[in-house]
Amino acid sequence: MMKMRVLWVVLGAGLPSIGLAAPALPALGSDSSAVTVSGISSGGYMAVQFQVAYSKLVKGAGIIAAGPYDCAEGSAVRALSNCMAPTRWAPPPAPGDVKARMESRARLDLIDPPAALADDKVWVLTGGADHTVERPVVDALVGFYKAWVPAESIRLVTLPDAGHAMISVADSKPNACDTSEPPYINRCGDFDAPGELLGHLLGKLKPKSVPEPGHLVTFDQRPFTGGLPADISMDEQGFAYIPASCRAGGCRVHVAFHGCRQGEDQVGRRFVEGAGYNAWAETNRLVVLYPQAVARSGLAAGSMRWIYNPKGCWDWWGYSAVDYATRNAPQMVAVRKMVARLAEGLEQ
Repeated sequence: MMKMRVLWVVLGAGLPSIGLAAPALPALGSDSSAVTVSGISSGGYMAVQFQVAYSKLVKGAGIIAAGPYDCAEGSAVRALSNCMAPTRWAPPPAPGDVKARMESRARLDLIDPPAALADDKVWVLTGGADHTVERPVVDALVGFYKAWVPAESIRLVTLPDAGHAMISVADSKPNACDTSEPPYINRCGDFDAPGELLGHLLGKLKPKSVPEPGHLVTFDQRPFTGGLPADISMDEQGFAYIPASCRAGGCRVHVAFHGCRQGEDQVGRRFVEGAGYNAWAETNRLVVLYPQAVARSGLAAGSMRWIYNPKGCWDWWGYSAVDYATRNAPQMVAVRKMVARLAEGLEQ
């Protein structure tokens, strides 16, 4: 009997857990006409992709340390060079080139009409000490937005001393302002990036308050991924911050995309608790959705797909699908379904 038990433990060690699923994402009757997004680094690129692909849905984006839509053009080499550390020979894409690609995809109904971006608000942050995604890339992002969004709706913020990180006053053990190290959450004086970006995207906010721990919930991501989440480098569970006032419906939704090495499998709840969105959500009738990517290095338990995403980044260069930047992209579809679920009628 003991040998049989040991054999069962060994054989079961690499199998997905059974019966331990997180609760379902609740239907909240949220306001689907007021969806905004934001992200840092790979999450910033993902936020731009999501905004462009679903421009009829998304009304604003806050982007930290990222570049233009589909900057990588399906190439990891371009992602690391043109879109992070560009040179004279490998520059970021010009606004006209991106514009032509978007118009072509819109004609093929792969993304929403780009003209729907015209009423969006955009907030962009770059750090003077960020040598991961360098300033020319962020300037290219602003140039890209100017082709579609009125200049008065775009705000570019430069923090001279900031490294490559989420800038927060909420994390209990933040890194110094000029660092670019895990968990990529820095303190730069009293600068509150979520408060600044949400204020620009949503308008004047009520003062923030201390978040209620019980309002941060986990949910099962599997119903939204169309199969095993690991097949598209997403985790089995995600998070949402749901203030008590939003249980009655009508709240706006903000999607916050973490960066590389910031998912739960990498840093636990540091990003979802320490990025700083929840304090503003608590008093401003805002649901914050935190979808979760997961690190992959080849094969994974239960998955026959080979995916190389060792830092748990969102897909902005094509590791999960060739159409990663369109409405057909598996990660994009999953998050869109999550937003739709939040907008469903209240459950009795």
